[in-house]
Amino acid sequence: MRTLQRALPRPPTLIPERTLAEQVFSRAAGAPLVGGNDIRLLVNAQENYPTWMKSIESARETIHFEMYFIREDDAGRRFAEMLAAKAREGVHVRLLYDWMGQLFKTSGRFWKRLRHAGVEVRCFNPPRLDSPLGWLSRDHRKVIVVDGRVAFVTGLCIGQEWTGNSRKSIDPWRDTGVEIRGPAVADIEEAFAEVWTAAGGSIPLEKIPRRESMELAGDVALRVIATVPHSTGVYRIDNLVASLARRSLWLSDAYFVGVSSYVQALRSAALDGVDVRLLVPGSTDIPVLGPLSRTGYQPLLEAGVRVFEWNGAMMHAKTAVADGVWARVGSTNLNLASWMGNYELDVAVEDKNFARSMEEMFLRDLENSTEVILRRPNRVGLATSQARTDKNHRKIGKRKASRTGRGPIRFGYSVGAVLREHRFFNQGETKITASAALLLFLIATAGILWPMIITVPIAFICGWFSLSLFVRAVRLYVRSKSEGDGT
Repeated sequence: MRTLQRALPRPPTLIPERTLAEQVFSRAAGAPLVGGNDIRLLVNAQENYPTWMKSIESARETIHFEMYFIREDDAGRRFAEMLAAKAREGVHVRLLYDWMGQLFKTSGRFWKRLRHAGVEVRCFNPPRLDSPLGWLSRDHRKVIVVDGRVAFVTGLCIGQEWTGNSRKSIDPWRDTGVEIRGPAVADIEEAFAEVWTAAGGSIPLEKIPRRESMELAGDVALRVIATVPHSTGVYRIDNLVASLARRSLWLSDAYFVGVSSYVQALRSAALDGVDVRLLVPGSTDIPVLGPLSRTGYQPLLEAGVRVFEWNGAMMHAKTAVADGVWARVGSTNLNLASWMGNYELDVAVEDKNFARSMEEMFLRDLENSTEVILRRPNRVGLATSQARTDKNHRKIGKRKASRTGRGPIRFGYSVGAVLREHRFFNQGETKITASAALLLFLIATAGILWPMIITVPIAFICGWFSLSLFVRAVRLYVRSKSEGDGT
């Protein structure tokens, strides 16, 4: 009698580790890994501006210039004159700026002169009657592409903040950008075309270079992460890198306001032995963000994350480097507005030589920074951090330590925790809670003594919203009627 044997299931095909990692990163970023590129690290305006100008001067066909703002000062006028001159030569110059970014920085005459010279200028997302909250979405990208062959992705805008003023002893802002050549430039051109179209322009498809038609320029592989509102590509990548880092993760950021999930990812990495460092401004151009950012220090420090404050005028770079093999440079800050609300553009580079250059740059930056140190044991019993003896890291003084704002991640979380009585709060959080109480008291007092101060803005906002909804309702009605008539 023949013995029947049960067929065993075939073992699953194992995906090679490298292939799996590439698939995970591609899905998280929403961007493929593109090889065959050359990339050059550019530090500060001292290296970025002259390189941009040299490339603009060489333009023969197109210049695509996407900048959060161009300040109407000596730096801005120099670039404007160059763009106008190239437009007069017959180069197609497309310039895109953000309405909110340029507010109070540039006059209408500035853009009018460029238009008269032949530059095609567009403003991204100015206020609209039918979109009261549309202004929340900004084009925060800083990108330049010349002739579809060379691209610059950066954290710098154009203004004298980045050049400084030696006569007035004003230091230039610290910032980072990259120059890219190769097939990835096609992805950057496509990203520019997308926002250009959103701003009311159009670029013929045949004028946008295709990746496969680009000549190879090197052996660097990178991803162009062009995020749009709610796409969260960089947010997913940042969390993924924080979770996968094995040896080191060094970050620099201009406006750090970490959300709980990302802070937890950094804490978990540090507790697992990863060397996590965060470099942020010691002083900032947006005063309210300084204390808000410092409220997030304590949970990071408690887990072993090392936090440094830049001693210069402003640390504006948005960079990351992990394990000496992966790096990110671009416009995205570590906060919700950048991660989820804005149009941003970054490049994530997978190259050991480039990552090594990023690490060397980061270590040089620490030489001009002050490390934040916990001074006393905290309530959960973690050991107090000890002063670093490394010559590059100076112990923070008492006055500076008082500014670290020991407490939770966000202002609202701190106040909410007190109201709900879900946990204790310390001295730093006491100040936050007291500030909230004072603000609410002032609003209440103003409402009693001068009710028009409260009612008029509310009435204006309600009227704007009602008019916006009415306009949309009319549009929907016209559209539905048109579709119903088959026209």
